[in-house]
Amino acid sequence: MNSQTYAEKTRLLNPIDDDFLKKMAEDSLFCQEVIRTILEDDSLIVLESHPQHTIKNLQGRSVILDILCKSRTDKVINVEIQKEDNTDHQKRVRYHASCITANITDTGSQFRDIPDLCIIYISKSDIFREAKTVYHIDRIIRETGTIVENGLQEIYVNASNKDGSNISKLMTIFTESNAYDDVLFPATSRRKRYFKEDKKGVEEMCAIMDEIREEGRLEGILENKLEIAEKLLEMGISVIKVVQATRLPAETVQAMADEAAIYK
Repeated sequence: MNSQTYAEKTRLLNPIDDDFLKKMAEDSLFCQEVIRTILEDDSLIVLESHPQHTIKNLQGRSVILDILCKSRTDKVINVEIQKEDNTDHQKRVRYHASCITANITDTGSQFRDIPDLCIIYISKSDIFREAKTVYHIDRIIRETGTIVENGLQEIYVNASNKDGSNISKLMTIFTESNAYDDVLFPATSRRKRYFKEDKKGVEEMCAIMDEIREEGRLEGILENKLEIAEKLLEMGISVIKVVQATRLPAETVQAMADEAAIYK
């Protein structure tokens, strides 16, 4: 894909798109503006922001978080964007919450010291089909209706609803190419305009798209090698011969063989 094609494609992207969001989220003021708007808290200060933050899980599925932030009050905030409606959104949030909680909790901590966590889940479609822009999920005692807190806050934002609220206006900027609001959302508008209209910003976006494309190609090659290794091991081929055939690290193939032996 040539640079002109990349530039044309970049101008069609918006913050709702993963590639575009990755660059937008490098600006902590953008992250802060989004979180302040959705939490309706103009006093919130984002001290740290990490786009595409990876959490490794040695015993299960690892996760790559769209944005992970830490506020001045030590609350950890994960902002996730989901364009598609082909996943179990609530279980995805549940899994993210468990991985983040385990990752940010120090060894030996008392349960009372586990940091508070807020997950903001922005979807392009209305996943609850209730025609609301925002859905706050609370833990409630069924018998009494009393709300009980455990330090986890779940907020779902529906980017398709237009109710005139500030959150809805922000989602318009997220989803529509020519939408900006320099008064209400100066950081978001400035950042979006930079990557869509400024020559240097467009070049940065083109570079990251090229990088992501290459990472995807290499990831595909690795996944293919792992699948081949798994099949060869199932056939009883030795670890040494599998390493020679796939050129995977010997430690990786040995770990696969050990795991297969455990579950036989």
